[in-house]
Amino acid sequence: MVREQISVFDMFKIGIGPSSSHTLGPWRAAQQFVISLQQQEMLPLANQVQILLYGSLAKTGRGHGTDIAVLLGLSGDDPVTFEVDQITPKIDYITSSHKLILGGAKEIEFSVVDDLLFLFNESLPFHPNAVTFQAFLSNGKAVSETYYSIGGGFVVKDGASAQSKHEVDLPFPIDTAADLLHWCIKTGLRISEVVMENELAWRSEHETRAGVLNIFKALKECMYRGCHTTGQLPGGLNVARRAFKLNAKLISDRPYSNYEEWITAIRQTGDSFKNILDWVSCFALAVNEENASFGRVVTAPTNGAAGVIPAVLQYYIVFCEGNTDEKIIQFLLTASEIGSIFKKGATISAAMGGCQAEIGVSSAMAAAALTECLGGTQRQVLMAAEIAMEHHLGLTCDPIGGLVQIPCIERNTMGAIKAITASQLALQSNPEKAKVSLDAVVRTMWQTALDMNSKYKETSDGGLAINIPISLPEC
Repeated sequence: MVREQISVFDMFKIGIGPSSSHTLGPWRAAQQFVISLQQQEMLPLANQVQILLYGSLAKTGRGHGTDIAVLLGLSGDDPVTFEVDQITPKIDYITSSHKLILGGAKEIEFSVVDDLLFLFNESLPFHPNAVTFQAFLSNGKAVSETYYSIGGGFVVKDGASAQSKHEVDLPFPIDTAADLLHWCIKTGLRISEVVMENELAWRSEHETRAGVLNIFKALKECMYRGCHTTGQLPGGLNVARRAFKLNAKLISDRPYSNYEEWITAIRQTGDSFKNILDWVSCFALAVNEENASFGRVVTAPTNGAAGVIPAVLQYYIVFCEGNTDEKIIQFLLTASEIGSIFKKGATISAAMGGCQAEIGVSSAMAAAALTECLGGTQRQVLMAAEIAMEHHLGLTCDPIGGLVQIPCIERNTMGAIKAITASQLALQSNPEKAKVSLDAVVRTMWQTALDMNSKYKETSDGGLAINIPISLPEC
């Protein structure tokens, strides 16, 4: 059996909000389609391109920025490097000029109304997040390719394997929590150390460490921006940013010019339970308000759940003396392995499993990472992940207006708090006497996902999405 091989840099990807499955994934799919045209030497022949969005991509695509993502991807722009303040001007130009520069090289006529189609009542069987790109060529031929955005920015081309990178010989192949525990017991290594050994199959330790610290750089910059930006979130719900005001209240309105000064000041606000609770909420709000504003974020493991892990990591840095490169790397490596176990055994896509697959997984990842960094045993680490997910089972995804705002942003604060609680419970428990294993919870989450009605899977067809009256502007 071919095992799916997932790196820390598959679980943590730098991109642009508001959704890994509806924004980052379709963006990557559009880029892959352009590359395919280039490889087949068809790009110069392209006269017209049409985009067909199916299922959840159609139903919540506008609120999640899917239309924006595919246009930028087709234009040859990259979500890691594209300047977020250029998104609106670029899309306005394409819309008003009826021109799209395919791959940054071939200008074609393009109508946002006629060539970008939302097929609300059509779905493809493999996955609810499907997009088809069609290119019509000057020689009378046409090229059509379908891609599935399967969660967390992962993309699979129709008919291709989900394995996105070359296979390597991993010293510690892992599909389940039981596999992970086996290797930990056999070697005596911590979970983060097992992960690092596997990462060496792809690159050097120096490269891995540098890459993880670059991920952390993006996380902390996102959080800092979110705590220092005011105003309303885009999309028409008129949701006010709250992290700015909460940060100002907690820190007495004094401005700080950089991240290091800021966290030093946070430490000085005290370590009372209420103060810590407020700060953890503030950290999570900040990240997800940036995400909702098409800001630069990191999938953790998804964009919609991007605030949980940074919030818990920041809690560890500020209140638990975790502000060293070694501890930060340990935290993120441990978190990534727990996320990969959920992806292999269940899903990290809300369109497949509801919000349990996003907030639940991110909470489990954060709980496990915090537990290892606080000195927990390997079994306690897995126990913490299990506790966190167990209390997210059945959580639906019902975004109001198809926007990643309500209830998504607040859910990140709840996921972060649950992760810290799960870690504390595990650290005070004997995992040898645990009644529920992490693998049992992974299976249960997947079974729950299969049973869940589709209207609670990121379609905005049920739940809060239909019970809260809203009036969004016309698209």
